[in-house]
Order: sequence, then structure tokens, then C-alpha cells
Amino acid sequence: MTGGTGDSGTVLRPLVPDEWDTWYGNLLRAFGGVQEADEERELWRALTEFDRSLGVWDGDACVGTAGAFSFRLTVPGGASVPAAGVTMVSVAATHRRRGVLTSMMRRQLDDVRSWGEPLAVLTASEPAIYGRFGYGAATFQVNAEIDTRRVSLSVPPGTDGVRLRYAAPADVLDACEAVYARLVPTRPGMPARRPGWERLGVLDPETGRDGASALQCVVAERDGETVGYARFRVKPDWGPAGPDGTVVLSALDALDAAAGAALWRFLLGIDLTSTLLARGRPVDDVWRHLVSDVRRCRPTLRDALYVRLVDVGAALRARTYRAPVDVVFEVEDAFCPWNAGRWRLSGNAEGASCERTEDAADLALSVRELGAAYLGGVDLRELGAAGRVRELRRGALAEASLAFGSGGAAPWLPHGF
Repeated sequence: MTGGTGDSGTVLRPLVPDEWDTWYGNLLRAFGGVQEADEERELWRALTEFDRSLGVWDGDACVGTAGAFSFRLTVPGGASVPAAGVTMVSVAATHRRRGVLTSMMRRQLDDVRSWGEPLAVLTASEPAIYGRFGYGAATFQVNAEIDTRRVSLSVPPGTDGVRLRYAAPADVLDACEAVYARLVPTRPGMPARRPGWERLGVLDPETGRDGASALQCVVAERDGETVGYARFRVKPDWGPAGPDGTVVLSALDALDAAAGAALWRFLLGIDLTSTLLARGRPVDDVWRHLVSDVRRCRPTLRDALYVRLVDVGAALRARTYRAPVDVVFEVEDAFCPWNAGRWRLSGNAEGASCERTEDAADLALSVRELGAAYLGGVDLRELGAAGRVRELRRGALAEASLAFGSGGAAPWLPHGF
């Protein structure tokens, strides 16, 4: 990679280790200037991939940051596909509207293409920013505030056969990671965690607890095997009627229905608490079918992972399709023009091909819509109803919509980056 000078007189170049503190300081300032605990800062430095990180400099001052973790992301069909995890993007308030962000996005996507990674993904602090660079909201998550005094659970057979025990989060980290790793191929959108990333789940700075306890962990076991775990904090409180504490769920993964139900039942029954806060859960999470009254769980939906197809052909070939499909897309992509034009996708549950074609187009859409639909969590017909996909051959939209569905678990991003 080579450096470059922008119209504003700034210089964009790859990050070197000696610049990290200045670079990261600009990022923190852009997000409000609150300093992190040493353990959190040290973890993010250890995870930073310097050759995949960019800085924009105005003299000695860092005025822009962007990084790209090297992930592998599960896609429909179970394949693990290389993806650039776009992260740590910031522009100094003194240099807004001067092309700094655009220059970083331009360079980054060029780099991702040169690395042979067909996807770029991110979580957006401000969703309105990234659509113009071709990112579409592809996964969603549910937050819930469960009134545990009024909500009961109906659990499946076998739940009572699951043994639960407390454990220090760090002591059972390997066993919990093994559970997570077994789940990764089963759900689109889940990243396979590289060494070091497991530490993110047990990061527990006191400044991040908001008055709650240190991180706690309960593991679910059957016949001596770990089949699930939950990490959580408890925030005590007392009201006029007595104890009114809150359980704040950090993570819950389980290998089967009984293990999952045992963990949810435990969380809803912790003494001296009346509320369970569960954030960032899958839209098809099992708790919705266990609770007695979903209204008293106050579920809310929000966007999570944004997907950008860096190489349309390679990305569409990498996944499988729920039903046979043979469709020609007319793709608009002004920011990455190598994707623009017509692509014939032919595929089924066994595999797919996607190549350039001169044949007449069946559907017209931008790369943003393809990114939104890519993991199977956004229906192409919904995008068509919103006017964001144009049907040029009758029946093509229904065909493609059925094929693009995940056909299994809803796509989900289990943690940020």
C-alpha cells in the first residue's frame, strides 16, 4: 500500500505501531473522549491489524482512522467466507466535510479487493453514513426488558437434566469458546473468532459495569460436557416494595433446546431481581417461545451488521441458495465500478455460479440491496415493495427472494467489533 495526499492537504497512509496511541486517541475523542480502562485499551491494541489499518494525518495530527479486521463469516450454506471487518472509523470534528471519510472508504475497499476478500462488514454508529459506500443492513437484533415477576417459562423435556454451575468466566473460557465454535457454522453472520478475540467476551473493566456486579458466568453441563453458558451481571436495587434488581445478560449460547431453556430459566429466577435485560439477541431467539407473555418482555428491534459485496461474483458464488435460482442482476455500484453491470446467478442448495453476462436483466438493484439480502435475513420482495429492487422479468423477484432466504437460523452478529 502507498500513501496519498488528499485535496485538503492531509496524508492518508497505513498505520505503524508507534503511531497507535495517537491514532486511537483520535478515535476515542471522536466518540466522546471518554478514556477506556487500561485492560480494554490493551486488548484493542493487541487486536489491531496494523497492515490493515489506515490513518489520515494533517501534519503531526491524526484526523482520521479506519481499520479492517480479517474475519471469516458464516454465510447461508455454512461456508466460512473471508470478510473485512471494518472498524475504528472516525474523523476529527475539525476535518468534517473535507473528504476524509470518503478517501478512507475508497482506499479501504480497494485494499479489500486486492486482498481477495469478497465481503466487507461493519456495525454503524450512524446508519445513514454507510449506504452511500454500498453497505446494506443485513442482520437485525432484538433487545428485551423482561419483567421476571410477571413472566414465567414453559421449558421443553430434558431441561431438568441439565446441570448448572457457577464458574469464574476466565476459568471456563476454553469450554465456552468450544460451544461458540460449534454454533458458528449453523448461523449466517457469525464470525469465527481468531485467537485473542475470546478475551473480548470476558473483558470486565469496572468502568463498564454501570453499577452492576463483576461479570458472572454459569455453565450448563450434561454428562460432564459443557453444552451452554451464560455471562451476566447483576445490578442490585431496592424499591418501596423490596428488592428490585436487574440481571444484565452479556452472552448466552447453547447447543440444544434443553440447555438453552435451563439457562433462561436460571436467569429469570435469580433472587432479589425483577428484570432481565437481554440485548443484541437473534431475531429468532428461543426465549420468545418460552415466555408466558411476550408483551411484558418489551422486545425492540434494531439494525446490527451491515454487509458490502466487494466482489459480487465471488460473494454470490460463496453461498448456497434455498431453492433453485437462475436470474440475471443488473447491479449499480458507483463506488466500486468493477461490480457494475449484469451478473447471471445460477445456484441451488449444493452450490452456485455467478458470472458476467450480456443477457437481458431480470432484476435491477444496487450493491447495497444485494448486501442487505446476502445473508438471508432481508427479503428481496420487501426491498422490491419499497422500490429498491425493480423486477424486469415477471416472477424473477419471487424466485430470487425464495432462493436468497437462509432456510435455517436467522443471521446474527453475536458481538461488536
